[in-house]
Amino acid sequence: MSLYEGMTFEGAWRVTGAEAADRHGNPFIHVLTTPVVVEWMEEVATAGVQPHLSEGQGTVGSVMKMTHLAPTPIGLLVKVVATLTRIDGRRLIFRIEAFDEVEKIAECQHERVVVDLTRFHEKAGKKAGRVTTA
Repeated sequence: MSLYEGMTFEGAWRVTGAEAADRHGNPFIHVLTTPVVVEWMEEVATAGVQPHLSEGQGTVGSVMKMTHLAPTPIGLLVKVVATLTRIDGRRLIFRIEAFDEVEKIAECQHERVVVDLTRFHEKAGKKAGRVTTA
């Protein structure tokens, strides 16, 4: 694993109608919806660290404490910046901020855990095998 504290990762998206709150169950609100901001924040952290992990490893989200600060209209560009602030064993802690073309729109603390993908999928598979449909 070649991760180190202080690494930064970035991503950018242009907001379309598909990411608007009214398309996600919140009628009459025609701006970027909070769940999509959370998704983009997690995506930047996930994609950023993956190339630095050992083969057979991945990460899973375990904590997301996010504050949505300002609305972003459809058509604006959103940039997400994730900084790896702490490595504690398998735990990776990030400070993530999102900005539109005018201001900071969101910030969060996000934690991911490094997992062995084979073991992780085996565990999930066992759980899925226990579920019965009624």
